[in-house]
Amino acid sequence: MDRKQPHPLFKLATELGPLLVFFFVNAKFNLFAATGAFMVAVIVAIIASYVVTRHVPIMAIVTAVVVLVFGTLTLVLHDETFIKMKPTIVYALFAGVLGGGLLFGRSFIAVLFDQVFNLTPEGWRKLTARWALFFAAMAVLNEAVWRTQSTDFWVNFKVFGMIPLTMAFAMLQMPLAKRYAAEPATLDESAADEGDVSGR
Repeated sequence: MDRKQPHPLFKLATELGPLLVFFFVNAKFNLFAATGAFMVAVIVAIIASYVVTRHVPIMAIVTAVVVLVFGTLTLVLHDETFIKMKPTIVYALFAGVLGGGLLFGRSFIAVLFDQVFNLTPEGWRKLTARWALFFAAMAVLNEAVWRTQSTDFWVNFKVFGMIPLTMAFAMLQMPLAKRYAAEPATLDESAADEGDVSGR
């Protein structure tokens, strides 16, 4: 399948757009209206991503499924607990997949992040372990915030706290990516050795 490379602003819009919709609708109306708008925005972002790139990242698909399931539960049962637990479920799922894969000698970080880097086997393992721990910490953090703070505080944290934390953590991994970058001449060997590392 021919995968087109989207403009960076388009990628940013599809990733952050639904969260901004969630934030503004919650500020204008309430969490339930924001949840419905968030679900619609996520679907629109997925469709737009596929139309433009002919590809949808695995993380986006998983997140969209969880949003739709927990968003529906929130609206049907009129219980905001479900949408507040959504980030916890997503983060815990990613942490479990990455951590569980490492226990079996496999690294799924390349699949999860759409093969952003070309790393050595050791590099993939270390990057996977770091992201698994980060996702686990974020799951715990989300639980602590929504259980102890107001709904508006949690919404603000979800948009203006989780996103900067994730971006900062990703930036902090650049030295590791450079240190363990695979040499072009050894990429074929790494691919052969890393059938288990790339998850393929």
